[in-house]
Amino acid sequence: MKRAENKVVIVTGGALGIGRETCILLAQQGAKVAVTDVLDKEGSKLVEDIKKFGGEAKFWHLDVAKEKEVESVFSEVIKEFGRLDATVNNAGIAGVDKPTHELTEKDWDAVMNVNVKGVFFCTKHAIAYMKKSGGGSIVNLSSIYGIVGAGDIPTYHASKGAVRLMTKNDALIYAKDHIRVNSVHPGFIWTPLVEELGKNIPGFRKNLDSLHPIGHVGEALDIAYGILYLISDESKFVTGSELVIDGGYTCK
Repeated sequence: MKRAENKVVIVTGGALGIGRETCILLAQQGAKVAVTDVLDKEGSKLVEDIKKFGGEAKFWHLDVAKEKEVESVFSEVIKEFGRLDATVNNAGIAGVDKPTHELTEKDWDAVMNVNVKGVFFCTKHAIAYMKKSGGGSIVNLSSIYGIVGAGDIPTYHASKGAVRLMTKNDALIYAKDHIRVNSVHPGFIWTPLVEELGKNIPGFRKNLDSLHPIGHVGEALDIAYGILYLISDESKFVTGSELVIDGGYTCK
């Protein structure tokens, strides 16, 4: 039996990077995957790729910062697949890299609306469906920068720290409903988002590699396997936990 056999999973920010690899891996492991993103072209192409190897998936446009869209898309997913077993709150942005005293309210809100409010909306609208399914798993993508500071990108650090604590609190609230809530904390993963951050910085990749005791940055698939574990029944006794996948970064 495949590790996510017949589970219905919503993945936000599913079109690229960690989200994309997660959608592919989940589909390979038997899940019915609702791929959601604001990137329609990339999301639709991913669904085509999944169907080519016999996986089951469908794409929905979703801006997680808009509650009405979240409510509508989640309802459509249920109509399409009949239930909801897991939600991967992966959608996120880095925001501008300014010191705190130079940030504008607009800078702050842009990141919080996606990284924090988006997790809130998607958790809120997943819960009722998971209760009907008899339980489920919510996986929130935080970061190593939800655990430690780095002296940069204040809004990103704040948002990922918020996600870490939201996870633990929701794990306590919904344990009685057999809904598990866990966070994943990647180190630097070579995704389009990270590549974009360093595109004009000489030696960026080499420096990133050196930050990780294991000697290199991670791949999106490294994180996808962690997410698969938290969605699968293998993790049935795991809730409120932080799964750190960082090549040893936070050991220092």
